Parts: sequence; C-alpha cells; structure tokens
Amino acid sequence: MSFEVQELPDIIRVMVLLSLSDITALDKHTLKRRIDKHCANYVCVEMSDVDKALEEMSDEGLLIDEQTTVRLTEKGLSLGKEWRNLLLKREPILEIVAGLTDGSITGLVAILSAYLAQLDFKMTLFAVILSLTAVAMTNFSSFLLGGKTEDIADLLTLKTLMDHSLSDIPDKIERDKSLMLVKQLFALLHREVGRSNLYAALIAGTTTYLAGIVPIIAYLMLPEPLDLILSISIVGAIVGVFLVRYRAQRTKVHWKITLAETVAIIIIAVIASLIIGRM
Repeated sequence: MSFEVQELPDIIRVMVLLSLSDITALDKHTLKRRIDKHCANYVCVEMSDVDKALEEMSDEGLLIDEQTTVRLTEKGLSLGKEWRNLLLKREPILEIVAGLTDGSITGLVAILSAYLAQLDFKMTLFAVILSLTAVAMTNFSSFLLGGKTEDIADLLTLKTLMDHSLSDIPDKIERDKSLMLVKQLFALLHREVGRSNLYAALIAGTTTYLAGIVPIIAYLMLPEPLDLILSISIVGAIVGVFLVRYRAQRTKVHWKITLAETVAIIIIAVIASLIIGRM
C-alpha cells in the first residue's frame, strides 16, 4: 500500500485500517455503513468501491476476507496503528517525556532548594506543592491548547497534500467522490483531535505531578540524611529507568547516548534554576 493517497481506493483503505485497528473483525455491511457515516449522508462510495479496496488490501496481505466479514492481519494491524498515530496522535510519546522530565526537574530543584535554605516542614510542603502544581497545570494547559492547535494544523497540511494528489484523478466522478470523502474524513478527525488532546493533557499533567511528588514525599517523611539521599536516588531512578529507557525505545537510539543527553539537560536545568532562585 502506497503511503501517498492518490485514488479513491487509497482513501477507503485508510478508513478500513482506522475502523479495524481496534477491533478483531467487522461485517462488510457494517463497514460500509461506517464509511457512509463519514460521507455525512452524501452518496460518495458504492459497495463496489469498498469491495475493490478490500480485494486490494487482501492481495497486499493487510486483511483477511472471510466472505461476510473482514479482519486485519498482523501487517494490517501494524499499519493501522501507524495511521491512527499519524492522524489522531494517540501515542503519548511527547506527553510522557515532558511529564517525566518536568516532574523530575521540579522535584529535584524543590528538594535541593529546601535543603540549602534549611526550610522547615510546613514551608517545604507549601513550596513544593505550589511549584509542582504550577508546573503540572502548565503542562496540562500547554498540551490541551498548544497540542490541539498543532495537531489541527498538521491535519490541514495533510489534507492539502491529499487533495493535491486526488485532484489528478482523470475521472471526474471518482475525483469528486474522493475529494468529498477526504473532506468528511478530516471533519471527523477534527472532532477526534479534541478528545486526543484532552487525553494527552491529562497524561502530561499527571505524569509531571507523579514524577515530582514521589521524591518530595520521601524527602519530607524520612530523617536526615536518609531523606536527601533517597529522594535524589528516586529522581535518578525516574530519570534513568523510566525516562531514558522510554526515550531509547521510542527513538531507537542506544540507551547510553540517551542517558548522557538526558542527564546533561536535567543537570543544566537544575543548576540554572538554583542560580536564578538565589538571585
């Protein structure tokens, strides 16, 4: 299957992949009704168009046609997941990385600041909760508003590219069908983006708060010098085990390179925060 959407069957195949990526099997007529729903009551796709697309997908090893029902193969499921991530940004990579990074930095800065200033329990608790809540809420609002703006802009760019490819279809009827289907598909995706961004914002805010509050609790509850040692160790574990491991898996970069890069960024951020805080 070509990544570039050039013909009507290409659009239908994308819609089939999106429809079947989260279920095991689907009746053909139910699939047709889903596509009709995307057309918003416009007659833009015939059953023959769907059958043609399904036949091509079967030939490419993307799905298994079981006469009345269809289901994706492993290859089809993998490709469907990639399309879903591309169009709906369902995989929260940035949210988790940002949450772990910001939470770790905030927690570490709060712990070191409280230790250096010799703050009592109440002052430390007030300062760390205020700082961590502010950072978590900032991440939440940033991903909710900024993420939605960016994702919609990306969708519009992708739609423009698809429209350009489809406008070269020589048959006017098929060209009009294709353009109408793309228009309705992206209208649906536009609504889905809002839910995806709310989900992303919740993940970012929650991850930020949890990554920061765990070492802070250890610092507040344990006696000296165990409080400082264990809390910093927890931050190190969050950064080394969760953040570095996750980034290495997603970027396919060796964990040692990712570790050095991550630690350097966090150290610089913490030192800068402490210097600014003492001014």
